[in-house]
Amino acid sequence: MTKKKTASTNTAPTGTAPARSRLTALLGAAAAVLMSAAVQAQAADPIKIAYNGDISGSPSAESGQIGVLGIGAAVEDINKRGGVLGRPLEFLVRDDLGQPPKAIQNMTDLIDREKVSVVFGPTNSGNALAWKHIANQKRMPVLVSSASSTAITEGPTSGNYLFRVSMVDREQAAALLAYVKKNPEAKAVGFFVETTGYGQAGLKDLEQIAALHGMKPVSIEKFDARDTDMTSQLSKAKAAGADTLVVWAQAAPLGHLVRSMEKLDYFPKVFTTWAASFSGFPEVAGPKLMEWPVFLTTSSERKSAEADSLFARIGPKLANPSMFWAASQAYDTVLLWAAAAEQAGDTKGEAVRAALESLNKPVAGMVKTYDKPFSTTQHEGLTAADYHWSRWKDGKVVDFNDPVLAGLQPADFKK
Repeated sequence: MTKKKTASTNTAPTGTAPARSRLTALLGAAAAVLMSAAVQAQAADPIKIAYNGDISGSPSAESGQIGVLGIGAAVEDINKRGGVLGRPLEFLVRDDLGQPPKAIQNMTDLIDREKVSVVFGPTNSGNALAWKHIANQKRMPVLVSSASSTAITEGPTSGNYLFRVSMVDREQAAALLAYVKKNPEAKAVGFFVETTGYGQAGLKDLEQIAALHGMKPVSIEKFDARDTDMTSQLSKAKAAGADTLVVWAQAAPLGHLVRSMEKLDYFPKVFTTWAASFSGFPEVAGPKLMEWPVFLTTSSERKSAEADSLFARIGPKLANPSMFWAASQAYDTVLLWAAAAEQAGDTKGEAVRAALESLNKPVAGMVKTYDKPFSTTQHEGLTAADYHWSRWKDGKVVDFNDPVLAGLQPADFKK
């Protein structure tokens, strides 16, 4: 009796291991595609960055307006290179009107609602001091591009999120008095300051640094920022024998001071801060007297092809081209933040702060090349030795040079 052969098949029924393996592979591939799409979508999301400062409310708004142009140019250049961490930058601008309450409101909105990764600005020191605690509490990196109060970047070595690429009041005082101390023609110095918070903070720095040099001013005179006649104060300085004045004032009152000097035919040497580069000074002083003071800036004459290129782009938009330094500083703050974010591989505040404090590659900026500019205890990107000595000549801010300046050494900048 012959047995029938049973037919066999190599096809596994549904639910067997090979079928489950193919299904798992298919689902895995689909998940990978979805994950890749999600990563690409996230990578395309812009990184929000912001400026919070005065661009309309006070005479200082001039530097804010120019700073915004510098930041905007940096954002444009970085986006052309592919953005930061593969993501484009989106630039938000908030005008604080020169008012601390508005500045605080802007800061809170930018951090909590807009979810920005960094804030640049402000213009006015008082506004920075009003909200710096918010930035530190919320771990928001801030790169100051204009405000100069010494206290802005002061804070705990752990948890200080404010950095600066700008003039610093104490550094300006250190530079001015280093020059006066070295100048053999400066035998009797007088201090002239506003009665504003700006002026009084400057006077404090001047007096402390003068003491480090063993210097004592023969006259200390104060005036209201709205005064237009300073002949009374100048007469006292003249009677005291002052041949050199160090002045701490905003642009317009500085202009009234030199006009008052003309009334008395008393022209001591005048050394002052970057306020002399603001439009208000030449407008009040006039074309002749505006050339008398020597003052500090972070860049007076453009000295690189990169600076020339940036000026060609934004120069036509500047009402006062001599304040191009404000754009240069602001441009550099963006480059430094971007370098820190790339180094950290992240835009979170703590990671960026740590990277800023330990940048491992030099950053070529408009003002200078920044080689490890910050540390855990030092948040100033520029110091007195980086400043440019300047004066007005034929309607432009130009470099000032003389043998005294050429002979200054790092040890001369006491602070």
